[in-house]
Amino acid sequence: MPWPVLRRISTFVVPFLSAASVLAGGLSMSGAAPAAADASTAASFWLASSSGGVWNFGSAGSYGSAGAMALVGPMVGIAPTPDDGGYWLVGADGGVFAFGDAGYWGSTGAERLAQPVVGMASTPDGAGYWLVARDGGVFAFGDAVFAGSSGGQHLSAPVVSLAPTPDGKGYWLLSSDGGVFGFGDATYYGSMGADPSVEPAEKIVSTQDGQGYWIVDQNGTDYGYGDATGPAPTQALMFSGATPGDRAVLFAFAQLGKPYIWGGNGPIGYDCSGLALASWVNADKVGFARVANDQYHTAGPPIPLGNLVAGDLVFWGDGVAADWSSVYHAAIYVGGDGIVEATGDVVQLNTLDQWGDHDVMPHGVRP
Repeated sequence: MPWPVLRRISTFVVPFLSAASVLAGGLSMSGAAPAAADASTAASFWLASSSGGVWNFGSAGSYGSAGAMALVGPMVGIAPTPDDGGYWLVGADGGVFAFGDAGYWGSTGAERLAQPVVGMASTPDGAGYWLVARDGGVFAFGDAVFAGSSGGQHLSAPVVSLAPTPDGKGYWLLSSDGGVFGFGDATYYGSMGADPSVEPAEKIVSTQDGQGYWIVDQNGTDYGYGDATGPAPTQALMFSGATPGDRAVLFAFAQLGKPYIWGGNGPIGYDCSGLALASWVNADKVGFARVANDQYHTAGPPIPLGNLVAGDLVFWGDGVAADWSSVYHAAIYVGGDGIVEATGDVVQLNTLDQWGDHDVMPHGVRP
């Protein structure tokens, strides 16, 4: 969903729900990577593809989609209304589509933009929204206040996210190198611009009182500034498949919901190691052993669990931690402690610690 991650936001975007909701990624059911939005609880969220399709999970309501519409450009974001009773989809051209209790307040669909739109954010009462473009241009509709933009500045990296202050009288813009720009009553508390994360920055999230914010990078790691402490609230991130690991994750997302089949190599169904192998073969023509314990032993160099990135393989074993032959399960890491795995009845999105950490092997593997 949840959760998705860009180098930067391009026409191919994927969702990522950090922490509890998981995901960097989402459903790539129509050949397009999705965007995601939280639906108030970690188990409830929407995933939206760049072709306009929307999938709802948990208690998130089904309010419609643009999947059957003839779109001018790809969808680049989905934003829920404050009460989760609806959502907006926004396209790269700034076209806005409203569903459920989301009001339509205008768009840039008919305008000629200098740079494509990369996302949107709702005002606190849901009676307006902002659109933000790759060059930092900001467009305000409804009761959204225009407080300034970086559209006329020379930026070292493209803008990827906008976060309003709690009172809606200002907002922060975030660039993919972690740079932060404050407008209106949005106070600058620091940035990653001088010391960027290895992964591109994806999302900026305000604290409840607006006296700080988190910057969240592509793999779901968050960095607090001002009074931002602890993990950021569950957020949807978007990413493009820029690395082999990203592309492996996107393939795995496209298999979500397919049946678990012992010995399955796809496309009808998979077992755990079959999904891991198929994801890498289809994404980047990378092949390795078929069985989980052999994958742990030979599929690539060991990666500390604290250094995992999208596409790395993680494993579970029932013997001595260092004994590769004890491995009985494999999954694909997607960031934010999220994994895609073939287990139970279907291919599904879960968390690395879903069974506790007792059987998690001490390192992952990067093919």
